[in-house]
Amino acid sequence: MTTQTVHTSGTTTDPRPQFATAVRIAEPVIAGVRPDQLVLPSPCVEFTVKGLVDHLVFVLHRVDKLCRGDEAFAPGSLADDVVEHTDWAADWLAAAADVEAACADDAVLERTVVLPWATMTGAEMLATYVSEITTHTWDLATATGQHAAWDDGVCQLSLDTMHRELPMADRGPIWEAFRATAPANLHFDAPFANAVAIGTDAPLIDQLVAWTGRQP
Repeated sequence: MTTQTVHTSGTTTDPRPQFATAVRIAEPVIAGVRPDQLVLPSPCVEFTVKGLVDHLVFVLHRVDKLCRGDEAFAPGSLADDVVEHTDWAADWLAAAADVEAACADDAVLERTVVLPWATMTGAEMLATYVSEITTHTWDLATATGQHAAWDDGVCQLSLDTMHRELPMADRGPIWEAFRATAPANLHFDAPFANAVAIGTDAPLIDQLVAWTGRQP
């Protein structure tokens, strides 16, 4: 295994409607976070509640740059990690409008996008971020006692995408193979735990978060 995965099949599916819906689902959850909840832990152990909302806004800025063909992973290419947000919901909507404008051209869907872990089409990239936004919206809702208005189309695309990106329930061999080829000085924390067993008749959002290693 190398650190790069090349998706050669491509896709003609347009995930932009699901992306827009995922953004709309997240907005009231972000707006519903109370100031006293910012220090709370979240199911994504890497982030507190504040870290999650910061990260979600950051993700939209990254997608905006990727849709425009800009470098979004170079050091210093995005400054959001040092931005102190005062109104996450407003920043979320502004960033979402930027993404909508950036991916308005259908050519974005077939563009080759090189990410640190994979090379894929623009459509596959957007589907990947539908999954990330949806999963982190669940994290945020769970951490703050909210209930999001999940959409089956968004959840199904997210689940299908995560099955493509993480085809095995046991991720140990994936991370060991990655470590074997990574630079010796690279600090690496596994981004996903092993999948949690759950029935196929469970709600799609529960199937999604279970596949990403969370307990529904």
